[in-house]
Amino acid sequence: MSNLPEPVRVVQLPDGTYTYADHLPAIQAPTTAPQVVHQHIHQAPPDRTVQRIALGSGVGAGAVAAGVYFGPLLVGALTAIAANLALLTLLAAVMAWGVVTVVKSVGGPDGKAAAKTLARTRKRRR
Repeated sequence: MSNLPEPVRVVQLPDGTYTYADHLPAIQAPTTAPQVVHQHIHQAPPDRTVQRIALGSGVGAGAVAAGVYFGPLLVGALTAIAANLALLTLLAAVMAWGVVTVVKSVGGPDGKAAAKTLARTRKRRR
């Protein structure tokens, strides 16, 4: 009786390469047919009321197409502008608060009077 391991088989794969049989993945035969997953992605059609009214009133198709193209573009641009203005407003408020705080803490009695004037000015702007 020998203590040698069992010899390993070498097999040729369909692509022509050789490999050891013990490295092959175990392939199980499918027991049932594969399931088909139906995924429905629903998207609402665009509202074409404005285009229909425009075409009915005699506006050309080019003008309607321009409205369809530039309408959402305009909304996006205005939204970006509004977001920038909101950020600038927040930045201005934080900077004004910082100036008031520094002037109050550093300036002594003159600083407190100046801070009070700044605070009154800010209240009037609201």
